[in-house]
Amino acid sequence: MLAGVVMKEALLEAIEGSDSKGALKRLASMTKKGEKAWDIHLALFPVAQRVLNPPFINPHLPKMYGVFRDLIPYLEEKQIEPLVRLEVNEYARRPKVERFTNGKVIAEPVSFADVEAAIGANDPEKTTAFLSAYCRTEGRRELARKLLLLGSGYLEQSIGHSVSCTAFILLEMLERVEEDPLPTLWALAHYFCQGRFQKMPRLRVPAVAASEHALRQAALKATSGRGFVNLHHTIILYAVERVGHLFTPEERGHLRAACDAFIGIKDVKEVALSKERSVFLTDYPQFYQIFSRREAVPVVALLFGLTGSADGTHRLGQFLVRGVCDVYNGNYDPHFLTGLGAALWAVNRFAAGPGIAANALYQYADYFFGTEHHQR
Repeated sequence: MLAGVVMKEALLEAIEGSDSKGALKRLASMTKKGEKAWDIHLALFPVAQRVLNPPFINPHLPKMYGVFRDLIPYLEEKQIEPLVRLEVNEYARRPKVERFTNGKVIAEPVSFADVEAAIGANDPEKTTAFLSAYCRTEGRRELARKLLLLGSGYLEQSIGHSVSCTAFILLEMLERVEEDPLPTLWALAHYFCQGRFQKMPRLRVPAVAASEHALRQAALKATSGRGFVNLHHTIILYAVERVGHLFTPEERGHLRAACDAFIGIKDVKEVALSKERSVFLTDYPQFYQIFSRREAVPVVALLFGLTGSADGTHRLGQFLVRGVCDVYNGNYDPHFLTGLGAALWAVNRFAAGPGIAANALYQYADYFFGTEHHQR
């Protein structure tokens, strides 16, 4: 037990020191000695919260850390290690926010208006102190709800990240009740101060009443289109649906309306796969042979044949996660993982109809294959 703790601390120190080679060496040693890959992932929580992705201010890597929780169910135990190896390298090679060292404690009670004022003053230390005090008095769930509502007023200026990044970071904080929330609060304080996300918006009224049909139409619109911005349309819908349980029906309607305003007016199209020859997919080596060619439509046509059953969609997810890990070049855009989470969410959530699943798979594969060679 003690040896395992020492090894995990050494791994965190290597990541902290941006020592990619040392971190990967320590990871290999840990797995060789029987440490489970998922346990190693869980141990990365404190440092993962502080990983930056310049020149962007958005906390893409802490978000990616949270999205991994949605990818793991597709994998068998032995298949988790490549995913953890990928994330260890990504965290190690990037700069980090400095540790929170201000020991100042705000006397309770505090209001969320105090948090907004600290953000408006562009003071991350003070913002963290107020967030921590609010968390102690109101609880993690209420803090998450408030921060997400605050971020919902800035979707258009942040390309959705003020909610999509915040959502998965906070979901992980809520899941990890044994962990000190301070690293999460410090990271979000920096982000909200940099983004100037300081004023709680008025609740919007959705144009249409909440229904399964309305959600399907929103998803079909979000998954239509190629490229960076359209990928974020799917990611924001994924994020909002994942945190929907935190809100009242009125607030959920507001978030849906905010998403609609961010996505805006766009052509809604379904990906045409009819001209592609259907191939019966039997195993991962067969899939990887086609995936490694980096052509979106053949890959989507291949995967689409798996969407008719729960077992098939599970294999689809497993094949995609493994493929993304197996072509890893040591330098990835974090949207390759967060976008993957969004695509798999759409495939599973809307499996009853072909349009959304095919669109989501194509949108993701087109982005991944279209940008992967630029990330070396």
